[in-house]
Amino acid sequence: MDPAATITLRQLVMALGDSLLEVQAAPAGLDVEINGVALLDAEDPPTALPGVLVLAIGSRGRAAFPALRAAGRDGATAVVVKLDAPAQAAGLSETATEAGVALLSLRGDARWEQVSALARAALDDAPPDDPGAGAEEGDLFSLAQTTAILTNGNVSIEDAANRVLAYSRTTDSDEADDLRRRSILGWQGPEAYLAKLREWGVFQHLHSSDEVIAIDSHAELGIRRRLAVAIRSGDRQLGTIWVQESSAPLSERSRQALLGAARVAALHLVRRRRELSDDVTFTRTLLAGLLDGSTGPQPLATHLGFDPARPAAVLGFSYGTTEAYEDADTVSAPELAHTEVTNLVSVHIAARHRSSLVTQVDSRIYVLLPQLPRSIDTDTLRGWALEITDAARRHLGLPLRGSVGCVVPGLGAVPESRREADRILDAMVSAGVSAAVAALPDIQAEVLVSEMLTLLSAHPEIRDPRLTALVAHDSRHQGRLAETLLTYLNSFGDVRAAAAQLHVHPNTLRYRLRRAEELTGLDLSRPDQRLLAMLQLRLPPTV
Repeated sequence: MDPAATITLRQLVMALGDSLLEVQAAPAGLDVEINGVALLDAEDPPTALPGVLVLAIGSRGRAAFPALRAAGRDGATAVVVKLDAPAQAAGLSETATEAGVALLSLRGDARWEQVSALARAALDDAPPDDPGAGAEEGDLFSLAQTTAILTNGNVSIEDAANRVLAYSRTTDSDEADDLRRRSILGWQGPEAYLAKLREWGVFQHLHSSDEVIAIDSHAELGIRRRLAVAIRSGDRQLGTIWVQESSAPLSERSRQALLGAARVAALHLVRRRRELSDDVTFTRTLLAGLLDGSTGPQPLATHLGFDPARPAAVLGFSYGTTEAYEDADTVSAPELAHTEVTNLVSVHIAARHRSSLVTQVDSRIYVLLPQLPRSIDTDTLRGWALEITDAARRHLGLPLRGSVGCVVPGLGAVPESRREADRILDAMVSAGVSAAVAALPDIQAEVLVSEMLTLLSAHPEIRDPRLTALVAHDSRHQGRLAETLLTYLNSFGDVRAAAAQLHVHPNTLRYRLRRAEELTGLDLSRPDQRLLAMLQLRLPPTV
């Protein structure tokens, strides 16, 4: 674990869930930071270190009072204890509050080594401070939760020894079957069930295949239907992702979501084994350089074994506004964790294209698709992007806009595809395009007009000062002459159509047009003046 890694108490509780821990007292709130895990045996002197999570092993009930006081004295963040009876919680909570330390209670049948391992794993996977961190640097708990959303099931991620590394939160305790509860509480699948899986050939399938396998429900064993897929790095199996069906059926695309999640999880587990501890950061640096053109294609191609001469493309995604979707939930992008959105993109695109890379630059998410088949077309890529925006809308309530950059002949031309993806996203915002995903042929006119408006905005010297004065006049007098003129021009000079749009009488519209001509000296009979007016009046009024 990085000694500088920290996680908040809130993140820890959300990661481990109420299957294990329950908050009894939090005098400083849930956003206090935890920087390590310390084991305190009942026979040890009660001491602690600043910022740590203290696991008070063997100190039940009143015996935990010294550990709480010592933790408060030494600046520890929280103490975890087991309760002999619920009534003990009140006294312990009072002592914890006086000491200024958080108190968490652990279920009596849970194992201390399980909590220690999961807490340390959460710290290991804590997102870095770098705001540009990509999807690979999220944590396994976040990935499990994203996969649960996409599959409509309960997810657990295990290593190759069938030890639980992370799991999704279960909103309804009745939705977790006996196997899931026992696996989480016991940190490992029960041996009786593991024996059944071996008997049914499930482990053999997972060891030799990348395909998703289904395991039927067995009421006599207290388990519901499951899907499973191996997490692999090359020929080696690193672990398994399991999805248990809850009270509702699994989603139609559960298998596809699992395939993508397994490929994303492989990045986590490889990093967890320290085999490529610096690889994620290095890959992200090379990818960012390739996208903006500051780094050539060869470093990334050599690092990841890509063929730089194969076709490639870039997909771009940005957070939209709910106004663009009539039935979208009113959820703003800042209310969603960036990792949750990026995980969703990563899972979906990894299921479609194994070599895909995902990164976030500012508020946009970019997907590099290297080594595409030479027969790939824009319609296929548009379909992949639509799957992502649809999933973001259904599962996260987030209107995500997507753009399809041009397919380029090799990695060297990737910056061209990224620029095209950005041009499309810019135009979708400025022109109010309602489509969730677009390629350049779909909105070429909107893109070009948007770029002409950007040029006009950046160069006041090529704007008509008479139109600038008209906008200023409206601002001073709360008038609508500029709006009326633009509506009239957009209606191809149809007075009645323009008047209907503005909800005014045609004579009122004619009067406003004459007034605009009088104030500015414009001659609307001249095509060039009409053309310039149509462009310039589309600029924001503050310009």
